Amino acid sequence: MSKRRLPLLLVDGYNVIGATTSYTALIDEHAGAGALADVAHLSRDPYGHDPFERARRELLNDVATYAQGRYEAIVVFDAANNLSDERPAFVPGGVRMVFSRTGESADTVIERYAVRAREQGREVLLVTSDNTIRATVGGIPITTVSSQLLARDIKATNEEVAVAHDERSNMHLTVEDRLDASTREKLWKMLGR
Repeated sequence: MSKRRLPLLLVDGYNVIGATTSYTALIDEHAGAGALADVAHLSRDPYGHDPFERARRELLNDVATYAQGRYEAIVVFDAANNLSDERPAFVPGGVRMVFSRTGESADTVIERYAVRAREQGREVLLVTSDNTIRATVGGIPITTVSSQLLARDIKATNEEVAVAHDERSNMHLTVEDRLDASTREKLWKMLGR
């Protein structure tokens, strides 16, 4: 019996980063959101040569948490204007990070993944606020949502995870508390309670 594949979560990475203040705040302020700083500045950059590295890492971590158990996630970044399309292989929680090749737009890569998924009859949740790409690839079985909606959902998921973590951290469970009711009853009988 074949295992059913999870729906595909396809994220337009820089579109989400650009639409979300928590991610844009992580972009190296000396480089700005649209341009690279001078070479001398980049060599002093403690985060490497890439002003977007921290924002990408945070987005990938958030997508991993959001997608866990519900989606196979791919985050696509545009490298079309870069001289090199090589990027670090940072893949948290099974999220695939894909960069377009030099001279190719992220939209083209997103379209390719969306068409492939459609041909497989696979459900896709496409996250972008780019109306052109939404119109190009949208339609059954592809659902499109805005970058802002994903950011809001990620924030809610992160808050739920934090609350659950705090609750677990503050619990002082005994062995008895960790047993299911049936096992606890058997144990009590054995102990004569």
